[in-house]
Amino acid sequence: MQRVCFASAPLDSVPSSATFTAWCNSHLRKAGTQIENIEEDFRNGLKLMLLLEVISGERLPKPDKGKMRFHKIANVNKALDFICSKGVKLVSIGAEEIVDGNAKMTLGMIWTIILRFAIQDISVEETSAKEGLLLWCQRKTAPYRNVNVQNFHISWKDGLALCALIHRHRPDLIDYAKLRKDDPIGNLNTAFEVAEKFLDIPKMLDAEDIVNTPKPDEKAIMTYVSCFYHAFAGAEQAETAANRICKVLAVNQENEKLMEEYEKLASELLEWIRRTIPWLENRVAEQTMRSMQQKLEDFRDYRRIHKPPRVQEKCQLEINFNTLQTKLRLSNRPAFMPSEGKMVSDIANAWKGLEQVEKGYEEWLLTEIRRLERLDHLAEKFKQKCAMHETWTSGKEELLSQKDYESASLMEIRALMRKHEAFESDLAAHQDRVEQIAAIAQELNELDYHDAVTVNARCQGICDQWDNLGTLTQKRRDSLERVEKLWETIDQLYLEFAKRAAPFNNWMDGAMEDLQDMFIVHSIEEIQSLITAHDQFKATLPEADKERMATIGIQNEILKIAQTYGIKLTGINPYTNLSQQDIANKWDTVKHLVPLRDQMLQEEVARQQANERLRRQFAAQANIIGPWIQTKMEEISHVSVDIAGSLEEQMNSLKQYEQNIINYKSNIDKLEGDHQLSQESLIFDNKHTNYSMEHIRVGWEQLLTTIARTINEVENQILTRDAKGISQEQLNEFRASFNHFDRVRTALLINVLWSCLYKCVLNTAVGEVEFARIMTLVDPNNTGVVTFQAFIDFMTRETAETDTAEQVMASFKILASDKSYITVEELRRELPPDQAEYCISRMTRFVGADCPSGALDYISFSARGLCSDLLF
Repeated sequence: MQRVCFASAPLDSVPSSATFTAWCNSHLRKAGTQIENIEEDFRNGLKLMLLLEVISGERLPKPDKGKMRFHKIANVNKALDFICSKGVKLVSIGAEEIVDGNAKMTLGMIWTIILRFAIQDISVEETSAKEGLLLWCQRKTAPYRNVNVQNFHISWKDGLALCALIHRHRPDLIDYAKLRKDDPIGNLNTAFEVAEKFLDIPKMLDAEDIVNTPKPDEKAIMTYVSCFYHAFAGAEQAETAANRICKVLAVNQENEKLMEEYEKLASELLEWIRRTIPWLENRVAEQTMRSMQQKLEDFRDYRRIHKPPRVQEKCQLEINFNTLQTKLRLSNRPAFMPSEGKMVSDIANAWKGLEQVEKGYEEWLLTEIRRLERLDHLAEKFKQKCAMHETWTSGKEELLSQKDYESASLMEIRALMRKHEAFESDLAAHQDRVEQIAAIAQELNELDYHDAVTVNARCQGICDQWDNLGTLTQKRRDSLERVEKLWETIDQLYLEFAKRAAPFNNWMDGAMEDLQDMFIVHSIEEIQSLITAHDQFKATLPEADKERMATIGIQNEILKIAQTYGIKLTGINPYTNLSQQDIANKWDTVKHLVPLRDQMLQEEVARQQANERLRRQFAAQANIIGPWIQTKMEEISHVSVDIAGSLEEQMNSLKQYEQNIINYKSNIDKLEGDHQLSQESLIFDNKHTNYSMEHIRVGWEQLLTTIARTINEVENQILTRDAKGISQEQLNEFRASFNHFDRVRTALLINVLWSCLYKCVLNTAVGEVEFARIMTLVDPNNTGVVTFQAFIDFMTRETAETDTAEQVMASFKILASDKSYITVEELRRELPPDQAEYCISRMTRFVGADCPSGALDYISFSARGLCSDLLF
């Protein structure tokens, strides 16, 4: 009950006593009396006690009959005590002030009585007293032009609001269309006269005072307007009916809006998936590493930028769908069936297809990058070996085609023969290189190298040249052998030098080639294997140096013999083009290449060590984040059951839990950064962890979706509780009962539901037929389990009241004044504009005799459950 309190001054401003006098007389005349002067006529307390008896319908204590001052004070105290007994706290108002004729205190007391007995009990849509009266005025005058009630002073100055109140309830008393806003005094007097003559509401205000006052007295107008509320109290039944219809229509409109939003969001998400899948299915390989790296970067942008918002949209779509179905169940509406192809399951299947294509695309990208990396390595190696071979073969065909043996001396012929033998030895040594070049070309063709035409042409040229060299070599040998018998002596030293110098030279060529050979490795073990091989090569250098010194020794021996026997040397070895300087130069090159090879291998060791650090860095985080996500998923499966307190407290706890999960996102982002560094370093395996970035991404998305769904379940429980009027204690009892029988901590098993129903709902033995009916409600898909949401929906249907079609139909019948049809004018007069138009657009025409044109059938409208045929 509202309590009215006054401080030292009962009123901030003193209203016209005439208003309060008229109000008092409107009640005193029921007892056959009235007052003339409000300050004087209540001083003895007798008429004050009589006024309270009339307006309350109760008897006050018998008044004192004496005329002495203490008799008057006693009577006034009896009246004030009665006011206090009604829950009104009077401050600074005493009987002595009333008896002494204190005008301000007397008016304050009357205002207190008006508030308590005329205004306090006014209630409209959960608002009461002044706010309820103002809302009632706003609702009643909303359809009228030039009326905008915002307060109890200036909103009433032009008189139109008062005339609108009368016309709304008694349109036969005032022709509102003829009223003018520029005639406020005429409008006010019209309202005063009609109210006094036909509504038994005495005139309490003066039109000139209201119009000529900048801000009319609020309390005087509230007092007068409250008389209209009580005069029209009989219309409350129609207003209650209108409120019920408004409530049902509002729910239906909101549900339709949610359906439209779901359809729109589902269409947009499916369209995005439809556009994205062809992009991911496009597996046209690029020809260069740079182009494929750009494809990988575009895919990373898709993962980091474009996909996360769509994950949120998918989660929000499921939440919206669950919320909508809950609201439809609560309002006894059929379940929402989205358009074909837009069910949550359809979206989930489309999403699953997207992720499968996405996974295949990523695998293809990485495989293609590895292939291009291998191709670039092989192509470079092919070019290097071809260049070295072509350098070696340069001029060999011309040399083999010479017929210098025809005019050579014996020594020169023998020298040419030995030289040719050395060349054959060298030629045989190069056979392996030609085979390597052909093998590399074959591998480039198998890996679909983009410039395979050039590679094949160059390889074919080398092979053709090699065959020609073999033919020319054999022909020259045959020619030399024909004249070999002509030769008798040979310079053994030159021959020995040539024989030793050629393989040593070939060894140095091979060594230089190996020292400059390109390599590609992916682990410490592989580079260590190369280092071991290089160390083994370096171990052979002392022995090679001995061979070099031995070869040089042969040349020195030649010089010594020539000096000893005075032989004039031409300086040219007839058996080989190699000179001592050639051997020295190549040896210096070998020694120079050895430390360069050392440096190159050490640099690769550093790179592989850095890659290993990246692997360990990623694994350290992944081995923490992976179990953390798994733990949180397990915690969430129990959290909605284990959290105690009200649903709002559970919601706050879940929101905080969700925020803690969201705050963990920085760890995921850091792991994404480590993953990107690994991919940029072409690291595609990691033996230190079983968690890949894809595992973490999928787990994270599932975690976010699970916590969002859990929160949505609590939100739906709040919707159920508020819509069905379930108390927190009832909800706790439902939860306790459910948990008692929920042995798997996720949903009731069918074989224990029987006992649960017996204990919680029916309290009697449940028949098989009744149990089967209940199962169609709580387990429509026949899964064998009952969720808590289905359980509480059933409980609320069994224990709560809802707006049935019959109730809605009865409400429309009240608005239609018991007619079987309702008119457009009645709908627009009794309902808010948007809801009135909603009914008009969906009601069918009434078919019947003696009905006006445009009459609408509210009975069939109510029977359909206020559901749009288009949507249901």
